[in-house]
Amino acid sequence: MIGKITGRIDYRSIDHVLIDVRGVGYLVYCSERTMAALPGAGEVTALFTDLVVREDLMQLFGFQTLVEKEWHRLLTSVQGVGAKASLAILGTLGPDGVSRAIALGDWNAVKAAKGIGPKIAQRVVLDLKDKAPSVMAMSGTLAEAQGEVEAEVLEPVVPQPSRAVPNASAQSEALSALGNLGYGPGDAAGAVAQAAGEMEGASTPDLIRAALKLLAPKG
Repeated sequence: MIGKITGRIDYRSIDHVLIDVRGVGYLVYCSERTMAALPGAGEVTALFTDLVVREDLMQLFGFQTLVEKEWHRLLTSVQGVGAKASLAILGTLGPDGVSRAIALGDWNAVKAAKGIGPKIAQRVVLDLKDKAPSVMAMSGTLAEAQGEVEAEVLEPVVPQPSRAVPNASAQSEALSALGNLGYGPGDAAGAVAQAAGEMEGASTPDLIRAALKLLAPKG
């Protein structure tokens, strides 16, 4: 299994790049969002990869983050969603947008991707809704995986000594997931605390969904 490649981009096409790794050229297919973020021909890049092997085909797909790669794996596990459809969804929403849409059950956001109809969008949300929190809690830039940058550490909500927090573990996990989605520690902590106060004993997925609704733009 080829899990990551680093090399020089020989050429770029609409949906793929050819990456030269010590004289061997790898054809790597990427989402529109990933393609837009890659450097130009002649420059060095690195991508997480997923190799699909079939009787008549071998294709390599590239991703900037582990979260994007994991969503691709999960999206293609849904009946009716192939690699092309998965890349369309990721290209339209990005991995963070996919996380939000599935956690909130927003199949209309998934349907916005090219070639994705309402039935497929609903199936994606239904099949993957219970898996969203675990993916959202992943850290995932390539630099972090290589130890080139230090991942941000979010401070958990500290309860008052006189008050017990019945679902402190769920709060901490929800806070971590929101932090990985790009929300600031203060906003995330406030939303999680409010959600936990309104939903005593709530699970991590329920807290994440409730906090995302609180953080969603009003109006």
